[in-house]
Amino acid sequence: MTELLQEAEKGKYAVGAFNCNNMEIVQAIVAAAEEESAPVIIQASQGAIKYAGLEYIVGLVRVAAAGSKVPIALHIDHGTSFEQVMRCIREGFTSVMIDGSKLPLEENIALTNRVLDVARAVGVSVEAELGKIGGTEDDVSVSEREASLTDPEEAKIFVEKTGVDALAIAIGTAHGQYKGEPKLDFDRLEKVRQLVDVPIVLHGSSGVPSEAIAKAIKIGVSKVNIDTNLREAFVNRTREVLAANPNEIDPRKILGPAREAMKEVIKEKIRLFGSSQKA
Repeated sequence: MTELLQEAEKGKYAVGAFNCNNMEIVQAIVAAAEEESAPVIIQASQGAIKYAGLEYIVGLVRVAAAGSKVPIALHIDHGTSFEQVMRCIREGFTSVMIDGSKLPLEENIALTNRVLDVARAVGVSVEAELGKIGGTEDDVSVSEREASLTDPEEAKIFVEKTGVDALAIAIGTAHGQYKGEPKLDFDRLEKVRQLVDVPIVLHGSSGVPSEAIAKAIKIGVSKVNIDTNLREAFVNRTREVLAANPNEIDPRKILGPAREAMKEVIKEKIRLFGSSQKA
């Protein structure tokens, strides 16, 4: 992932990081990336690992990457413990996230450095989080009361004491479906960008207006996470197919159109992020 994000920083674009849960989603991500000739990050969340199994996720992405002409990184999204992150590294993830954002600053730094010590030795990149991004993503939940925006000065200290490869920050986005239009704190993002010299990651981006995403990338975001938009495309298209053909029992005729719907969403996001033709 580090290589992809360093190139994104140079080129002033962002790499899309898309969450997967099954074969059709992996296929949609890779097909979209190939059609747009774009680098891509495939992510597995806590829920994806529980649902599909860690070995299945790695197997699916390994097969997809082996047959692809575009660069693909496999990333654990919101790794919750040192032990889980180590298991992902052993199974073949090329990038990991350790989320110590609920911990006090010094404890977050210590946990991140513990992961970095191992990951650096085996060439795996590490993302960490500072500030609490609201909403719920599988087993990771942060209430509106608990959510807090990233302190730019703390971000500077965090990066200086860890040298982490990418930093996820909280500037007003949230996981899951939004109840209203999110308002991003661009001034905070600019301040973090001035003080921190590592790629910045934007979580909870599915419901953020395109113009806001584009502005965040222009300021300095290099990785944009998308999950909810894929779920919406998958489920909505499945419902349409079943409504039109209530007696259909062939999973391929139900999931195939859902896969195509997700692919089109991913292609739109890749173009928005500016990573099209950057493979």
